[in-house]
Amino acid sequence: MKIDSHIHFWKYHPVKEAWITDDMKVIQRDFLPNDIAPILEENAIDGCIAVQADQSETETHFLLQLAEENDFIKGVVGWIDFKDSNLEERLKCFSQFKKLKGFRHIAEAEPDADFLLNTDFCNGIGKLSKFNFSYDILVSAPQLKTVTAFAEKFPEQLFVIDHLAKPNIKNADFAIWEKEIKAIAAYPNVHCKVSGLVTQADWNQWKNDDFTYCLDVVTSAFGIERLLFGSDWPVSLLAASYSQSTTILRDYYSRFSLEEQKAFWGNNAVRFYNLQ
Repeated sequence: MKIDSHIHFWKYHPVKEAWITDDMKVIQRDFLPNDIAPILEENAIDGCIAVQADQSETETHFLLQLAEENDFIKGVVGWIDFKDSNLEERLKCFSQFKKLKGFRHIAEAEPDADFLLNTDFCNGIGKLSKFNFSYDILVSAPQLKTVTAFAEKFPEQLFVIDHLAKPNIKNADFAIWEKEIKAIAAYPNVHCKVSGLVTQADWNQWKNDDFTYCLDVVTSAFGIERLLFGSDWPVSLLAASYSQSTTILRDYYSRFSLEEQKAFWGNNAVRFYNLQ
């Protein structure tokens, strides 16, 4: 089974999606399951994981409703307030939804660079494993040192880093990112999504070769068994079509064995998110 582990859906609203600035006009509209379904079929992708883009429980329920209505949405990564004093009760409530697989917080946007180490936030993260929920880590390269300290606190919690932690592909500035991503990969409970590559490159002038170095680094550091394919559609449309984004990865991973390719394109996501 081939799984796209990172897709977003939204009903566009200029306030709620204020992060979609005017230089992103191509994604200033609704993106819903009927938009991606034929694209997944064309690219021989069997299903996807819907990942939160808004910081609200309303977003979580929105994605769960879409998943209930569309069989190809195999799982949901929602949002929850990890600092909520009633968090355990909320997690217990959400555990009734079989397609809810984990949660994410947009730590990348937090003004505190050490947000992931906040005591109340960490207390919340510590409750996830009781309900078998994973956690998606969304940060950019400068925050990676914090992620290592964060991962060390929770050796039994399943983590996955989104978008390779956003290396600076446009300027080929990889020194800090490479050092820290290798340090994080030493923790066996941490996985990595190979997603969102094109939006870290020059949107208008990228080449396939621009991504080789980063792919070499994460594949060597994590091993093929801890890498998950993801597109980051529709955000990826800022720089490439769905087919163009996946072709970069098809070309790179074509040199791996058939079993390794199956792991990357879907089996790892099935295992990580415990998909049915």
